[in-house]
Amino acid sequence: MSKSPSSRSRRASGEQPAPATGSRLGRFLIKTSILLAGLGLCGVLLVGMALALAWPNLPDLNAMTDYRPRVPLRVYTSDNVLIGEFGEERRNVLRFNEIPDVMKSAVLAAEDDRFYQHGGIDWMGVVRAGLANLMSMSKSQGASTITMQVARNFYLSSEKTYSRKFYELLLTFKIESQLSKDQILELYMNQIYLGHRAYGFAAASRRYFGKPLSEISVAEAAMLAGVPKAPSRFNPIANMPRATLRQHYVLGRMLSLGYLTEEEYKQAMAEPIVLRSREQGAPTGGYAIHGEYVAELARQLLYGVYQDNVYSRGLNIYTTVSSKDQEAAYRALRNGVLDYTRRAPYPGPEEQLDLPAGIENDQARFDDFLDAVFEKYPDSGDLLTGVVLSASPTEIKVARSSSEIFTINDKKAIAIVARALNDKAKPEARLRRGSVVYLHKNGETWEVLNMPSVQAAFVSVSPQDGAIRAMVGGFDFNRGNFNRVTQAWRQPGSSFKPFIYAAALERGLTPATQISDMPFQQTAEQTGSRAWAPKNYGGTYEPMLTMRQALYKSKNMVSIRILQAITPQYAQDYVTRFGFDKSRQPPVLPMALGAGSVTPLQLAGAYSVFANGGYRITPYLIDRVTDSTGKVIMQSRPTVAGDAAARAIDPRTAYVMDDMLRGVATSGTAARARALLKRGDIAGKTGTTNESVDAWFAGYTPALVGIAWLGHDQPRSLGSRETGGGAAMPIWVDYMRSALAGVPEQPRNRPDGLITEGGDLYFSEFPPGQAVARVGLPEPDSLGEFLSNLIGGSNDVPLEQELNNNPWNGNLVPH
Repeated sequence: MSKSPSSRSRRASGEQPAPATGSRLGRFLIKTSILLAGLGLCGVLLVGMALALAWPNLPDLNAMTDYRPRVPLRVYTSDNVLIGEFGEERRNVLRFNEIPDVMKSAVLAAEDDRFYQHGGIDWMGVVRAGLANLMSMSKSQGASTITMQVARNFYLSSEKTYSRKFYELLLTFKIESQLSKDQILELYMNQIYLGHRAYGFAAASRRYFGKPLSEISVAEAAMLAGVPKAPSRFNPIANMPRATLRQHYVLGRMLSLGYLTEEEYKQAMAEPIVLRSREQGAPTGGYAIHGEYVAELARQLLYGVYQDNVYSRGLNIYTTVSSKDQEAAYRALRNGVLDYTRRAPYPGPEEQLDLPAGIENDQARFDDFLDAVFEKYPDSGDLLTGVVLSASPTEIKVARSSSEIFTINDKKAIAIVARALNDKAKPEARLRRGSVVYLHKNGETWEVLNMPSVQAAFVSVSPQDGAIRAMVGGFDFNRGNFNRVTQAWRQPGSSFKPFIYAAALERGLTPATQISDMPFQQTAEQTGSRAWAPKNYGGTYEPMLTMRQALYKSKNMVSIRILQAITPQYAQDYVTRFGFDKSRQPPVLPMALGAGSVTPLQLAGAYSVFANGGYRITPYLIDRVTDSTGKVIMQSRPTVAGDAAARAIDPRTAYVMDDMLRGVATSGTAARARALLKRGDIAGKTGTTNESVDAWFAGYTPALVGIAWLGHDQPRSLGSRETGGGAAMPIWVDYMRSALAGVPEQPRNRPDGLITEGGDLYFSEFPPGQAVARVGLPEPDSLGEFLSNLIGGSNDVPLEQELNNNPWNGNLVPH
């Protein structure tokens, strides 16, 4: 058989035949296996080396097992109601058995349903997420377990690098090896961030729903469990629609996993989610009571001790404030300001917007429009922002949303804004379509009001030790935290007169002393500045009045003559016994009319001297401070009435002044207070400054002192008809009606050294016939002779004589 030419030519050239195909493949596989085995061995060696190097450097887990997060400063009332938190993080650490099962189930359903089955990494979840991401061609699902999230949140940054992921995996295994599943879940539920500075589900429950986690419903638990996926986007404050979608997903998972029955699932799906603000008018996620001014002052006081370190140590401030009294004060002040706002002329809408025709028929577009309005003009408690859809002299329609439209046609409500509904009203003051207004529900009737321009302050203290029971420093803390109780220096008007009268009692005058009420004036030469011709409120005068009668009627001429007789210098020194600043009470005659300056808190401390029998106490706010473990690290030691070292005035002076101030509340300018409260132990004094710039009421019982003030931050008239009795006293009465409920009337102990004759009281050293009988015209002044015998002075103190040449630049301050 002949050979082919090609084979012959290969042999001639010396070439060998090609090996078989199977032989080549086998050799390739052998080499590849060796290479892979080598790479695998190198990989094992590298991983082993990495583990050997990295594992010892993993953080100790003591910080987990002995968990001490950055807990904020918290402020409480005396009855343990939380009213404020300060710090970057809000936390409430709960132990595992304190976390309700429904919250645990919701978290497991939302984040890691195989948490109790896997060893830290859910390989089934990894495969499932990978397939889902491959199908969607995006990273739509993750496979991070609860343990991995704990590792990341405690020790690692959020940077997306391979080294960080490697350490996260190693730390995950370490956590699983040293902690129980319950411990890991407890850590996760206490430290996960849930938006709006809330860390952990307990803090988030209070932040969003205003309730402890123990009271959470299934629907609320599912909403909270949906937040960790994207805290900034899925929390109910930032985006309720998206939070609701996520909640529905969690509820569906809870049903499929058997955590809920079909009926429980349906109930939870149907349950409306209500944020706290929509229920109580407080800021969303706010507190049970309105103690913003109290909490802020407490923070300032403790910051002065610890500086910035105060915000992360978990300190707790327990104030002296009663939660019941505090909320009563807040409501009373708001009501008083709104009452004044109704009486004052309506100034017009907050703004006039161009509201496109028919926009209210496009729900989405209209709600977007209103959202922008609410962002610029937020609600203020029970004052709710709205936009006028239509306005006529008989009816106003106001929208809060496309589905929430109010019709106002009550005659009293319309009367408040009647001028703004008139065709002749100025364009900027007229109510019409597109006007931004505030709605308020007064009883069962809605009304349109303006945001009040007037401000107010209220404070109450215990006269026995100075503990502040309630304090509200303004109409709305969220519109400016200036605390008018402690920071506003205002003229006290006639509420200052009792301290001048008290000084006179210790100079020999008595409640029965006759004093001229005829007009009084001083020339520019006498004052050293400008002529001064004060007036009585109402312009009425009487020839002579007893000191008691003059206090009841708040007569200015009598107060001036009393101060003139005892001298302004003496009175200036004397009033410091009550805690007033000497520098703020110039020794000039207008001091008799309250032309100096005081704060409401200062006035509360001063009136406490009359209420407690003559002892000067110092108002205080903080009872104690504890650390994060509950150990008391600061404790107040207040001065208590009865301590001889705290004696400020003669007990007889305190008793006589209390007797006269009770008379003011019985038949004087404050008679309405006693009539409304129906108590016999009410004492107090109204105060109204020149041109009704400041309105005051200072009142008390032996158990409680309260001071109410109303005025503008930039001093201007409240209106010619506004007085302390009409503007400030209703706030005081409204508060006391609640604060004194169930408090029995307390008997007074009459001190020794007093004589009663003719229905009036006399000091034993100034008995009838020897005490000052009269001051001023028309009869000769007997105080001069009395003081002459007492201190060797002049025998005559004529009314017309110039008592001092001190310059006085203040205004007349009639009551």
